[in-house]
Formats: sequence, structure tokens, C-alpha cells
Amino acid sequence: MKVVKAAAVQISPVLYSREATVEKVVRKIQELGEKGVQFATFPETVVPYYPYFSAVQTGIELLSGKEHLRLLEQSVTVPSPATDAIGEAARKAGMVVSIGVNERDGGTIYNTQLLFDADGTLIQRRRKITPTHFERMIWGQGDGSGLRAIDSKVGRIGQLACFEHNNPLVRYAMIADGEQIHSAMYPGSAFGEGFAQRMEINIRQHALESGAFVVNATAWLDADQQAQIMKDTGCAIGPISGGCFTTIVRPTAC
Repeated sequence: MKVVKAAAVQISPVLYSREATVEKVVRKIQELGEKGVQFATFPETVVPYYPYFSAVQTGIELLSGKEHLRLLEQSVTVPSPATDAIGEAARKAGMVVSIGVNERDGGTIYNTQLLFDADGTLIQRRRKITPTHFERMIWGQGDGSGLRAIDSKVGRIGQLACFEHNNPLVRYAMIADGEQIHSAMYPGSAFGEGFAQRMEINIRQHALESGAFVVNATAWLDADQQAQIMKDTGCAIGPISGGCFTTIVRPTAC
């Protein structure tokens, strides 16, 4: 039986900075590599940061404000020095890495999952098919081309983001394509305890139905970052609190 040492990484971004967040991710990959980790999942759009502002501002505030443009400026082009740095860190650590980024393609931002093999090669770039609720004001729609599992050094990996796990047909595509490890990612520090409970149901259900190991990562915001977002958007702390469930679930779902 093949044993893979995996890590679900709960990590905060460096708010409003692509370069600093990538540097933090690279350091974490190096640290995990020193501990013998072979596969790691990082949170949804952790580079440069999840667009929390989209959940707490009105449509007119999003259209007329600066937050959307700031995210566009800090988003990741694929390929770019940012993806090169993550790939090189994966290569040096000998680790397969799944990570969520805000991807900029022209004037559109996408919720994108990147999968790097242990030699640093980018072996999958897939985009969240349908952004959830308010996210549609920020992210473009993906397509079905990424609904497939990918062979890697540690096994066959499928990736889905957040409420894609609410879509039975999307999850079935991963199951039918023979995923052995499922990489799931959510934002974290968002929408309270109820969001974490729904996440747990999604993750355990997918593990049970797929017969795969599910590695799920959520990000989080520290107190200073929460205060900064509250200052920038005028929101209360409730919508940017709680909602974390970083875990690894075996195929028995327990």
C-alpha cells in the first residue's frame, strides 16, 4: 500500500499583496518539505487574497469603489514570476502542491486552482465553473475543461473549489475520472459557524461517495486583517469571522 504524507494548510494571506503572499506560500512549502510532506493543499484564492469585500459591499459600491481594481492589479497571470516561484518551491521540496489563486486573464479575474507536480511542473490550471452568489460580480465563469483528475507523483488528483462541492454532477466528474486524492479549498474567516458546518458536510460526503482521501484547506484572517477590511469596506466583523474547517478526511468519511 502506498502511503502519502499530506498537509491541509490553513494560512492567512498578506492582505493586498501578491508578492508578499507568494513569498509566504513559498516559505510554507519549504517548511512542509523539511517535514517530509509529499502533497499539500492551500486555500481558495489565497493568492493574493479572497475578495471578502464582495460579500459585504453593495453592487454599486463594487462598481464605483477601488477594491475590485485593487484585486485585479494584484491578481496572478499564468504563467508569471508568481507561478514560477511556487513551482520552484514545489520542485525543491519534492512536493505536489494544489493552490487557489485569483487569476488575471486580460481584464477578467478567475477563481483558479493550480496543481504543481513534485518536479515543479504546472500540470493543471482549472477555473471555478460558476462563482457563488456575490462572487459573480468579481470572477468570470470557468468551463468544463478542468473537470478531470490528473496523474501526479503522489497519485491521481481532482480539484474543486468551495460551493462546487454543492454540485453533484461536478463532483461526479471527479469521481468518474478516478481521483484518489481530492483537493478541496474554501476561503475561511467567512460567514460564521454555519458555513463551517456546511463545509464539513460537503467534505465528508464527498470522501464517502468518492472513496478518495479529501484534503481540505481554508484560509483565515488575523485580527489586524479583519480590522483593515472593516475599515476599507465599512462592514461588521460577523461576515469575516469563523467558517474554517481545515482537515483531511479518509474515504470512510470519519
